[in-house]
Amino acid sequence: MSINYSERIPNNVDLSGDRRLQRALESWQPSFLGWWQELGPEGTEEVDVYLRTAVSVEARGWANFGYVKMPDYRWGVFLAKPEADRKIAFGEHKGQPVWQEVPGEHRSTLRRLIVTQGDTEPASVEQQKQLGLTCPSMYDLRNLYQVNVEEARHLWAMVYLLQAYFGRDGREEAEALLERHSGDPNKPRILQAFNERTPHWLSFFMFTYFTDRDGKYQLAALAESGFDPLARTCQFMLTEEAHHMFVGETGVMRVLQRTCEVMKELGTDSPEAIRAAGAVDLPTIQKFMNFHYSVSVDLFGGEISTNGANFFTNGLKGRYLESRIKDDHQLPDATWPVSTIKEGRIVAENQPALLAVNERLRDDYIGDSQRGLDRWNKGIQRQGVDFELTLPHKAFNRRIGAFGGSRVTPEGSIINEEEWGRCWMDWLPTDDDHSFVASLMKRVIEPGKMASWIAPPARGINNMPMDFEYVKLS
Repeated sequence: MSINYSERIPNNVDLSGDRRLQRALESWQPSFLGWWQELGPEGTEEVDVYLRTAVSVEARGWANFGYVKMPDYRWGVFLAKPEADRKIAFGEHKGQPVWQEVPGEHRSTLRRLIVTQGDTEPASVEQQKQLGLTCPSMYDLRNLYQVNVEEARHLWAMVYLLQAYFGRDGREEAEALLERHSGDPNKPRILQAFNERTPHWLSFFMFTYFTDRDGKYQLAALAESGFDPLARTCQFMLTEEAHHMFVGETGVMRVLQRTCEVMKELGTDSPEAIRAAGAVDLPTIQKFMNFHYSVSVDLFGGEISTNGANFFTNGLKGRYLESRIKDDHQLPDATWPVSTIKEGRIVAENQPALLAVNERLRDDYIGDSQRGLDRWNKGIQRQGVDFELTLPHKAFNRRIGAFGGSRVTPEGSIINEEEWGRCWMDWLPTDDDHSFVASLMKRVIEPGKMASWIAPPARGINNMPMDFEYVKLS
């Protein structure tokens, strides 16, 4: 499945064989480029970046490295290789051939799923627009730009589906994806997490670890879809999403490493002393983690969801790694434990598994998030520092679902509004915390050099040395 870079829109879907679709996408392309110029990463007009570009969707073909000027990056449409005789793996259509066209009865639902996923992709680029101006190293600047161009390509992936399969409605939705903007009071992005600010690099690392991990699970569920073009699109997007989570996990690890080094140099765990030495104290890192984790947990929707049940029953959106789950993949009688509030306590009750598919996906996400947290804690232990990061309870700081608006501590105790008002500053970042972290954000662009608040990475990109010129600045 090689990618044709000779065409105006690189693709592996034989775009030239569908002139109507090709014209529609070429008509949308100037609007996209205008959006990128206005709301994409700041100050990249003349910058050469050592980027990874896919040349095919085969295992060895998606990582071709070379210098690219950011505005000249070749965004395109890439689908994973089709699976011969693929069958729908779940729901009432289980065992039937997958759909190559949109079933009429599921048209509006599929369009909504694609639009919601597509809306997140440009949103994250908008959230990260200013970060290049305060990068802690050239290595990190390059990684930011790699994330940005891939999120923009993921937008192209969803726009292709809208334009190819949904006619005029799809064309209008594709335009609307560029009209909504992150944090815009009049036309915000669909999901609240993508209207939050990403004002500095600690937030960026937390976002790419926690919120892009939500993306992993949403894409994996859509990659099970009985609508084959959607499934194949998401399968390829997952290869790129893995790099975004790598940026987040290793970024947080490097912040933790530097903080522990400063603690040992000073012989203290005093947050004030650590801050005075130009590092981020561990309790503050915990607070930022609490925020980004809880906002991302909300992205999975309500614990009990008829929409989720319908997506599954109709074969539109599966569970994480559906084929590896050992059940009947239809769930008529299965149950799943779901947490709720009863008599002032959080309790788990078995609920119909069909209605709890969102909650199962959230539970898979939580387990995956914890595994990365375990690696962070092992890094802290190796430094000889007595501190352990913990994921807050899934009910903490929730805005939707069974816990929306409830006041719950990170440990999972329900408290009243007055107690929350006294304590929330110990659990979530304050304006002062943001101001302090922002004060550390000084741009470092000399090859091989690092800002004082973050440790160097373990290795360079594509086996290049750390002092490699990953970004050629004008």
